Amino acid sequence: MRHHARCVIARFPFDLTKSGVLESMKGVKPEPVTGEFVIIGRRHSPVKPVGQAITRQDRRDFSAGEALRAMSRLGFTCRALPEVAPTRIETRCSKASTMLGTPLSRLTDGTGTSRTER
Repeated sequence: MRHHARCVIARFPFDLTKSGVLESMKGVKPEPVTGEFVIIGRRHSPVKPVGQAITRQDRRDFSAGEALRAMSRLGFTCRALPEVAPTRIETRCSKASTMLGTPLSRLTDGTGTSRTER
């Protein structure tokens, strides 16, 4: 585990230390995590605001990947929220199809054509 790293963020070189990151993040209220995040102490902080706090650069000027690499090199745990699978909306017809064990595409209205929920 490294406690010092030379990193390039937003095209500028930075000599970062783990203790410097911890100091920079003191008193900073973490924003809600919606993607990649860094675990600093017991807090989960989005990586872009952390990068902004330690470099004093606008977060639009660097990528999350640049900040993640820097934090990883310093020994911080970095993660991404798992992708959430889209929720399937179940209709009465699809529920009946599942209960009967028949694929929805095989249900017909008696005329030989597939019927879908209206």
